[in-house]
Amino acid sequence: MKTYIGIDLGTSAVKLILADRSGKIHKTVTKEYPIYFPEPGWSEQDPKDWWNACIFGLKELLSGEDRSAVAGIGTAGQMHSLVILDENDEPIRRAILWNDGRTSEETEWLNTEVGKDVLSGYTANIAFAGFTAPKLLWLKKHEPDNFRRIRRIMLPKDYINYILTGVHSCDLSDAGGTLLFDVRNRRWSDEMLRICGVSKEWLPKLYESSSVTGTLSQDIAQELGLSTDVRLAAGAGDNAAAAVGTGTVGDGACNISIGTSGTVFITADKFREDPCNALHSFVHADGSYHLMGCMLSAASCNEWLCKKILGTDDYAAEQSGITDDMLGRNEVFFLPYLMGERSPINDTDARGTFIGLSMDTSRQDMVQAVMEGVAFAIRDSLEAAHSLGISVGRSRLCGGGAKSPLWRRMFANVLNMPLELPLSEEGPGYGAAMLAMTGCGEYNTLKECADAVTGVRETVYPDPVISARYEERYQKFRGIYPALKELFSILR
Repeated sequence: MKTYIGIDLGTSAVKLILADRSGKIHKTVTKEYPIYFPEPGWSEQDPKDWWNACIFGLKELLSGEDRSAVAGIGTAGQMHSLVILDENDEPIRRAILWNDGRTSEETEWLNTEVGKDVLSGYTANIAFAGFTAPKLLWLKKHEPDNFRRIRRIMLPKDYINYILTGVHSCDLSDAGGTLLFDVRNRRWSDEMLRICGVSKEWLPKLYESSSVTGTLSQDIAQELGLSTDVRLAAGAGDNAAAAVGTGTVGDGACNISIGTSGTVFITADKFREDPCNALHSFVHADGSYHLMGCMLSAASCNEWLCKKILGTDDYAAEQSGITDDMLGRNEVFFLPYLMGERSPINDTDARGTFIGLSMDTSRQDMVQAVMEGVAFAIRDSLEAAHSLGISVGRSRLCGGGAKSPLWRRMFANVLNMPLELPLSEEGPGYGAAMLAMTGCGEYNTLKECADAVTGVRETVYPDPVISARYEERYQKFRGIYPALKELFSILR
């Protein structure tokens, strides 16, 4: 039986899976790499670290496996992060990541001087600090020598694909997060390229996510012991790939991810735009569209509190004393804006904040507040969808945070809807492998593939009593950021 590799180039590590057409996962490998914070609010990685992790991870993944059975590779990756190469195809500098907040001035200029209405007309989105276009403007202003050396612009997964195949490619789902792409018309925006001073020659050719862009180069195939006939699918941004991996394809489906960042992902057959710009409008990996709300710090908030503040990585122990009768009764609130925030407030100045502390506040209360704050912030994006007349009655739930039974119960009750846990917990990597399966012809469509290899292993239902308590707490949470907004701008 043929097998397929899925590569998920995340923020902290690359995760690789080997699966067959039935969806059975034969093996998984994870390789970590460093992240750099050269200034407060800045976030960078070295593309060569990504590649080193990928090549060593692929060798480990294939060790002891039938390499002749490998037919295709699909990739997923962190969105928005800026990779630039020079005329020798060498990275000019470290990649500026999706959660980097240095571009507040460029973002403000785009949204005010160019104008939100103009941006929405060109791209279906407004500027957010994490998007790629503001990074290019920052680079042009602060590192003009590096800007002049640019010959190729890439997103993270596309850098890996380029090394594997020599083809400069990007899929439509990932392109949407650059603010250089016209989502409505599914092409690069000439107007945005002009505004940002970007040559179209620097940008990759665009593909649908499951389209085959090329095959393994001879050097890479030889190094990995694979055939040069192994096909590469264009891949997808991590959120679109995660949605595919959970079976969130077709019209009207929803996926919520609690990873380093948090997302609400709502699919649509037809193009749709949020006139209030709280939600992003992107192309989906299945060829349709989706609306997405993204918070910059989700499970990473819990990691921050436990590791950096409490000095532990035993998350389960920290959560063990939080019982159902405590849910919705915590007097402490937490704003999860450790890296600023995107959806729905779009504020790079916002910061993580505890409020409601007293002499009675315990360690347990603070852990609970952080977890609840993430759930409340995800609900903010769902409320934005509801304001557009979109009804979301249930959702798939994935990401590292979804492994916590406590967090799952919190989310189900804060959102007051059933949450379905997918059969596979591999998320974007699994979705990437599915893209490869479809691209190689194992399935006629991605929907056909999803119906065959995805499913639900458990559904978490809300409790009416707990949900009622959380409704009251959420309404109080909603008032905290507006009250502090001006203070955040003063403190920056």
